[in-house]
Amino acid sequence: MLASEPSDSPVALAAAPRITVIQNDRDVPMDRFAARLGAGVRLVLAFAGEPIPATDDVGDALVVLGGTMSAYSDEDAPWLPAVRDLLADAARSGVPTLGICLGGQLLAVAGGGSVQVSAPPGREAGAAAIAWRAAALDDPVTGPALASPSGPSPAAGADAVAVTRAVSMHADAIVELPGDATWLASSDMYPYQAFRWGSALGVQFHPEAGTELAARWAAQCGDVDAVAVVADIEEHAEAAAGFGDGLADAFVAAVRAGG
Repeated sequence: MLASEPSDSPVALAAAPRITVIQNDRDVPMDRFAARLGAGVRLVLAFAGEPIPATDDVGDALVVLGGTMSAYSDEDAPWLPAVRDLLADAARSGVPTLGICLGGQLLAVAGGGSVQVSAPPGREAGAAAIAWRAAALDDPVTGPALASPSGPSPAAGADAVAVTRAVSMHADAIVELPGDATWLASSDMYPYQAFRWGSALGVQFHPEAGTELAARWAAQCGDVDAVAVVADIEEHAEAAAGFGDGLADAFVAAVRAGG
């Protein structure tokens, strides 16, 4: 299944790389990233029983999307072990990879880290303020994204070099990174919002989600004030979309540059 791409998109300026996108949940699609990743996307509907490819078959890059299951829900989502194995192999073999929310959690577990199911202090929902650490400036994806005009706001903490907004909607959380991972970002609620492990970038937030999709997620969650969450997302929609676009474009540029 190939994604369409507007002719004025930055990724249309050169031949689109071949990117495999794994969708784990019917309700967690590529959304805004469908127009950013380019026409070379191969969408694997894992939730519908489509097989998880081997590393040699993903093309130029790999993206693993989020989902409502946990990173350990192998009984309910029997394809997850194959996704974890694929993420580990891709990260170790140099395949440019992006794991989003559940995808980032699966990446952490694949690398020997851990995720806490229903973690305290509870669900992080809304337009989270993502505080980026100095290491993020040197990352091949987050560095260019933070350097874009629509990227960061001034830093708001001793350890932060930049702050961006991003849609967040998760109750599970990464509590331990892979031993050789680089910690890139945090939020007030949860420390591990972004990390680099090998050739893979994992993020806990949703750079791909637009306001309509985020509002649907909020309405489906009984543990949040959906009205307040949607208001927060709408208030920061422009900033979140700007950084999400920048992150997607930086990822595609890194893929084109060979990782």
